[in-house]
Amino acid sequence: MMPTLAIIIVSWNIRDLLQRCLRATEASLADSGIAHAIIVVDNASSDGTPDMLRAEFPRVKLLEPGHNLGFAGGNNLALRTLGFGAQQHACASSTNGLPQFVLLLNPDTEPAGAALPRLLDYLTAHPKLVAVGPQLRYPDGSIQSSRRRFPARLTFFWESTPLERFWPANPWARRYHCADQSDTQTQAVDWLVGAAILVRGAAIAQAGLLDEQFFMYSEELEWQYRLQQPEKGSRCNEPSAIVYLPDAVIIHHEGKSSEQVLANRHLNFQRSKLRLAYLWYGPFFALALRLFVLLCYIWELGSEGAKLLLGHRRSLRRRRIGVYAAVLRSGLKD
Repeated sequence: MMPTLAIIIVSWNIRDLLQRCLRATEASLADSGIAHAIIVVDNASSDGTPDMLRAEFPRVKLLEPGHNLGFAGGNNLALRTLGFGAQQHACASSTNGLPQFVLLLNPDTEPAGAALPRLLDYLTAHPKLVAVGPQLRYPDGSIQSSRRRFPARLTFFWESTPLERFWPANPWARRYHCADQSDTQTQAVDWLVGAAILVRGAAIAQAGLLDEQFFMYSEELEWQYRLQQPEKGSRCNEPSAIVYLPDAVIIHHEGKSSEQVLANRHLNFQRSKLRLAYLWYGPFFALALRLFVLLCYIWELGSEGAKLLLGHRRSLRRRRIGVYAAVLRSGLKD
C-alpha cells in the first residue's frame, strides 16, 4: 500500500549527520499515525553510509546508483521509484497509486519536535497549496534564510557576488531574500530553499521531475516555479502558492556535503545560475552574466593574491586562490 508521506533523502559522504537526520525524522513522526516511507539515495559515498543504513535502519529503502547523480538526479531516481515521471498527469484525480505528499529532505537536517506532522497538517488543510516548508535554523538556534522571491534580472548580478558585499542592503538582494517580511510569520513565497520542502504529490505528477541539467543548486528554484504553473489546456486549479511555515522548525547543518569539494561547489553554483539565466532570460543575458561572473572571480583572485603577499592567513588564501583559479580555468562552460 502506498504511504501517505514519502520522504526522500539524497546523501553523499555525511554518514553521521544522516544517522542523526533519520533518528530525528522518525522521532518527529512518532505517534503521529502518519503512514510514511523513507528512501535514501546514496550518491556513491565512501564513508560507509550504505553499511550504516543496512545495519541501523533496515526499514529505510536504500537506492545505490553507483555514482554521484547530484541533487536533482538523486531525487528523480527516488521519485521514479515511487511512480512519478512515467507521464505527467493533468489533475489530482489522475494520481491514484502515488503518495499524497513527498518530502525532500537534506541529510544534514534534523526535524525538531513535531515539525513534520505540522507541515503535513498545514498542506492537508490548504488544498490549493502545492508545497510548504519549515523555518530552517542553524545548530546554534539562529534563523537561516530560506524564503525567496523569483530572481529578477539584476538579482543575478547582485546576489552572492562582490557587489552584494559592497552594498549588502541593495534592493535586489533584499527583495530576493524577502527581507521586507518577518521570518517569524507564516507567508506565501515564490520558492523555498530545498533543504526541506513538503510537496503535494498531485503537483509533482502535473509538473514533472526536477531538471537534471542542474547538477546542484537552482534546481529547486526552477522546479518550484513549474510546480505552481497550471497544465496548459487542463481544467485544474489556477497557479497555486508555496507557504513558509515558521511554526515547523528544522535544524540545518548547511553545506556539509558540498564543503568537502569547494571548487566543485563554486562551479556547480555558478553553472546552475547561468543555466537558469539562460532558460528564463535568454542566451545574450546569460552570456553577459557569465562574463560578469568571470570578472568577479578575477577580482577575487587578485584580492586573495594581495592578501597572500601581505602574509595574511596564508593557508586560507592559498585554498581560495586554488578554488578561484579552477573556476576561471573552466570558463564556466558546461
